[in-house]
Amino acid sequence: MSQRLPPASVFCKRRAGVLLHPTALPGTEGKLGRPARHFIEFLCDAGMTVWQTLPTGPTHPDLSPYQSLSAHAGNPDFIDLHELMAAGLLTTAELDRQSRADSLALAGDRFFAGDYQPDHAVNRDAWEQYACNHSHWLNDFALFIAIRDSLSGTPWYDWPLPLRQRQSEAIEAFRDEHQRALGQVRFEQFLFHVQWQAMRRYARDRGVLLFGDIPIFVAHDSADVWANPEVFRLNSQGHPAVVAGVPPDYFSPDGQHWGNPLYDWETMARQNYRWWIERLASQREEFDLLRIDHFRGLQAFWEIPAVDPKPVNGRWVTGPSDAFLAACFEQLPDLPLVAENLGVIGEDVEALRHRFRMPGMTVMQFGFDGSPENPHLLHNHKQEDLVYTGTHDNDTTLGWYQSLDANTRGYVNRYLRIGDGHQPWPVIQAAVSSVSKLVIIPMQDLLGLDSQARFNTPGTLSNNWLWQLPENFHEHLDTGSIRALLQLYGRNPR
Repeated sequence: MSQRLPPASVFCKRRAGVLLHPTALPGTEGKLGRPARHFIEFLCDAGMTVWQTLPTGPTHPDLSPYQSLSAHAGNPDFIDLHELMAAGLLTTAELDRQSRADSLALAGDRFFAGDYQPDHAVNRDAWEQYACNHSHWLNDFALFIAIRDSLSGTPWYDWPLPLRQRQSEAIEAFRDEHQRALGQVRFEQFLFHVQWQAMRRYARDRGVLLFGDIPIFVAHDSADVWANPEVFRLNSQGHPAVVAGVPPDYFSPDGQHWGNPLYDWETMARQNYRWWIERLASQREEFDLLRIDHFRGLQAFWEIPAVDPKPVNGRWVTGPSDAFLAACFEQLPDLPLVAENLGVIGEDVEALRHRFRMPGMTVMQFGFDGSPENPHLLHNHKQEDLVYTGTHDNDTTLGWYQSLDANTRGYVNRYLRIGDGHQPWPVIQAAVSSVSKLVIIPMQDLLGLDSQARFNTPGTLSNNWLWQLPENFHEHLDTGSIRALLQLYGRNPR
């Protein structure tokens, strides 16, 4: 095992941040320009110094950021088309009269024809450097998307056999016939990269750090599985032999069947975990702090037979544990990882986390089961961990409080020393007062919204990932009061 790591610099002082996925920013023409800058300005005005997002990859039609088409790529829906006018790639009139897809295609044609402002960040030299630095995933991703689009979105495991199996003759023939489509996919990823890095610089100049999220598993229908089938447990037809999920727990009394293919960890170990380390490096390029979702799967994961997919029929299988994390930190020494350790977590999982000095999570909403030993209760918090009022998988704090039975609500009131009906600010203030170095508050809680603003309900397939901030969200917030609350508890480091 590698030597114990010092805490990430994010934790050198008390901080506060906001959880908001970029899809929830106002606007319809992209997120990484003016909408993102305005949100960063709000964070700065309120004394917040961390912006946490969900995974930022391109999604399937269900919009879940945890089932992305790629572990490396950015979501092209985030590209702000208005930012392309300064690059000389689009005009206002063109944006007004054509679709988003047509605008991006026109911008791509102009770029590859050399018709752009040479002093803009979107230029040929930057493009060539980007394409070279990211070739280990970019070319496969472009092929995957272009083939998938040519087949009306058909999943890769239902493609014609030569393309499904990446037979060289079929792949070369497709490349020759679809050069423009391949170039467009790569160009859009370049635009995402340029705009994301500009947004990140804007945040950093204002003292705001970006906090990303990495799902432990990837979607079956993804460029990653199609291009790297040897590191996944698939049958000869490309279908998973076993799939991921969780047994019954707090979130779901019947357990959850996620359907993600499981890794062939033995093959990954022989390759010194190259696929995973490249994945982490891609995300490190975008974020100052990273959370591994379902961290417990590195110690042991729930394996469900694909032929009998009820979660209760699964079993625990030992994960890569120390060997994996040691390889990651050896090759990426400054990797700033947080472990998502929610749910039913054993001492072995916590021991693994502590051996690598990775912060964990506590959630205020999970504290009130009646036990004073509950680790989510304020008096049991640890300095090195993060505290949340709730997560993207929870109801809003107001919605949660309103749904409690009378006994639990009374317990919450006694613990926080409040009267009935004063939420969510007592929970927010309690979280801010925690000894934990970093507190994260979902934006819906700062706005005091009820269950209608819930972002995701685990185990359901509709009405998720849709909530958006109103354009005038600033008018519903008292940034001075938020800043004063953070200062009261030493969380404004400026």
